[in-house]
Amino acid sequence: MFWVNGVKQDMISLTDRSFQYGDGCFTTLMTEEGKPLLWMMHQERIEACLNVLGIEHPDWSLLLQWIEQAALPSGKAGVKVHISRGEGGRGYSPTQVGPSNVTISTFALPEQYSAWRKEGVKLGVSQVKLGLNPILAGHKHNNRLEQVLAKADIEKQSLVDGIVLDINGNVIESTIANIFWVIGDTLYTPDLTLSGVAGVARRSVLEVAEKTSQAVEVGQYRLEALMKADEVFICNSLMGIVPVTRIADQEFKIGPLTKRYQEKVNT
Repeated sequence: MFWVNGVKQDMISLTDRSFQYGDGCFTTLMTEEGKPLLWMMHQERIEACLNVLGIEHPDWSLLLQWIEQAALPSGKAGVKVHISRGEGGRGYSPTQVGPSNVTISTFALPEQYSAWRKEGVKLGVSQVKLGLNPILAGHKHNNRLEQVLAKADIEKQSLVDGIVLDINGNVIESTIANIFWVIGDTLYTPDLTLSGVAGVARRSVLEVAEKTSQAVEVGQYRLEALMKADEVFICNSLMGIVPVTRIADQEFKIGPLTKRYQEKVNT
């Protein structure tokens, strides 16, 4: 089911700048009984990206109404909120563009997520490296070609997900999620100021860590550092906290900190 600016539709103009240039941003969130979870965090991430792109903010109260109108009414489900600059403009110029378009789509949660949370997943390492882009780093803008290529590479390895490095060899994320790992009593996660996407689930983990006085290190780490971990987990707003049981040939146990964050982090 698709909605465009609050109206059910199955098409959008070919002159929309998201189609032409990827000119916009999006977020994907979970709903429960038709209500969005952690909506304010998602709104804040959209606002931050719109500010960077120079796109006018939508009416947030109206957008929330549209989400609740579109959301599947029972159980847990997913919603993707996509905002483009609008239609028109000549070439790359963002002038003479119509009002922004808000597209909302809904979907059932993938069935495998529940099993992943219990049993963990095995990851590969993508051969596709992410470029450095400090202007857009951290934001979920609509240009996702690097992620498409990384995901395609992982699927060629017959795996569901994999680690993605930047061009300097630093661990950034997985193809679908943010990543954390534990060494001793310290929680580690990559710095995302030059590349990658800072997800809402990642923010939730860091907030729980701060509230519980958990030692956290955010920095630039090579794959070798990750491979020394005692436990590893990935996270996003739909699947929650998912343990990692293997990266390439290295195996990991589902440890106590992973289980703790599964209990404490709500997506």
